[in-house]
Amino acid sequence: MSRLNTPSLDDTPAAARDTLGKVGAQLGFVPNMFRTIASNPTVLDAVVTLQGSLSRVLDAKTRHTIALAVSEANGCGYCLAIHTYVSSEFGGMSSQDIELARAGSSVDPKRAAVARFAQQVVENRGRVSDADLAAVRGAGYTDPEILAITTVAVQALLTNFLNNINQTDIDVPSPAPVGTPS
Repeated sequence: MSRLNTPSLDDTPAAARDTLGKVGAQLGFVPNMFRTIASNPTVLDAVVTLQGSLSRVLDAKTRHTIALAVSEANGCGYCLAIHTYVSSEFGGMSSQDIELARAGSSVDPKRAAVARFAQQVVENRGRVSDADLAAVRGAGYTDPEILAITTVAVQALLTNFLNNINQTDIDVPSPAPVGTPS
């Protein structure tokens, strides 16, 4: 059960309603995470603006891979559910690639390097090794792309933290633990 107030759409502050309407139009519903964050319209705007800005860095599958890898490494059940849903329904990722991303890998070798790097960023609190940097560079990523990878990982951490604090009620199908037969 959510620990923070999740207002109904009718009880959402007026300053947040337009943003929630856009989120709902994009996803077909307004996820509980956004409804909760909407209780503070400035925070909602910050999260949605950051997500919008980062939609222009890296390709969608790479961004989804990072979000899944980070959410698994950080143990955010809500984010795993919503990122699995979005990656499958809107991101064109197979169930195999979603599971691999959660495990720090991918069917694509370049995205596998990103998933491993993103998990290292989380697990080591940003203190990645020279070998970690060499591996992601060796997969073909440039330093500006490594900055983008790190920023997408931190954006995922932000929503992981918000949802872990809240224990947000999951409003999409929950994924099975990694390695569980479907």
